[in-house]
Amino acid sequence: MAATSPAVRTPAPRRGAGFADLPVLGVAVVWGASYLAAKGITTAQTVVAVLVLRFAIVLPVLVVVGWRKLRALSAAQWRGAGLLGTVLSGIFLLETYGVVHTSATNAGLIISLTMIFTPLAEAAVTRTAPPRAFLAAAGLSVLGVLLLTQGGGFTEPSAGDLLMLLAALARTAHVLFMARLKAVQDADALSLTTVQLGAAVAVFAVLSAAPGSGPSPWSVAAGFGAGEWAGLLFLSVCCTLFAFAVQMWAVRRTSPSRVSLLLGTEPLWAAAAGIAIGGERLSALGLLGGALVLAGTAWGRRAAGRTA
Repeated sequence: MAATSPAVRTPAPRRGAGFADLPVLGVAVVWGASYLAAKGITTAQTVVAVLVLRFAIVLPVLVVVGWRKLRALSAAQWRGAGLLGTVLSGIFLLETYGVVHTSATNAGLIISLTMIFTPLAEAAVTRTAPPRAFLAAAGLSVLGVLLLTQGGGFTEPSAGDLLMLLAALARTAHVLFMARLKAVQDADALSLTTVQLGAAVAVFAVLSAAPGSGPSPWSVAAGFGAGEWAGLLFLSVCCTLFAFAVQMWAVRRTSPSRVSLLLGTEPLWAAAAGIAIGGERLSALGLLGGALVLAGTAWGRRAAGRTA
């Protein structure tokens, strides 16, 4: 199944595209806060178990609520949504392992490169050259990430930083796939979200059963206290159910670039949560890098918006 095709054009923003901005901004807020929440309840040994719990909590509710429309999906729509769910599972594995090995602030700022990667990928797919201003903004953002990951000096980025960079690339693929997979274009958004989450749970369940994957989801859940359960429910309901349902809904009322660019405030919320709540600190070099990332993504959003 071809995920993208240069012959498939990006849908033009529909009437009411501006109405989709506020829910997408809400996604940026909860996703920004999700890095600190995930860091608070996850260790390197419990990543897969926490992901099983995070997705499995909301999946039964979605199945019950949307059962009639789920049954109406065609075989092609099930396959398309299953492919999106496989990509989604990769995103969450990269992000969760990444945030365990870096700070919540770094994670949120690095993932913001999705706002640069998505228009570049759209340009490659549609064979249209991005404006020079956008390319300059992309270069500024990349420089900012390099400075951000250096900490006390020019050293190799941490494993967590590299994983977050890969997650940004995977997010780009997910946004483009949602917009360009013909099989899912006219399907119910909630049903597609449900199938995606089901596919992701299946991937995580298989991984959790593999030898050496760490403790089981049930043993991890049994060891959670009230704080950990609150964090898990926040990740499940707000950062998973709400966020991806809104993204599926909004991407059909606007363009993939607009959805990704509207998420540009996510690193601000990630940094705010990491510094104000998590007690994280950035060095002068890191502050400069973070400022360049934010400046580059803001510049890139404006350049991409003018082109659109």
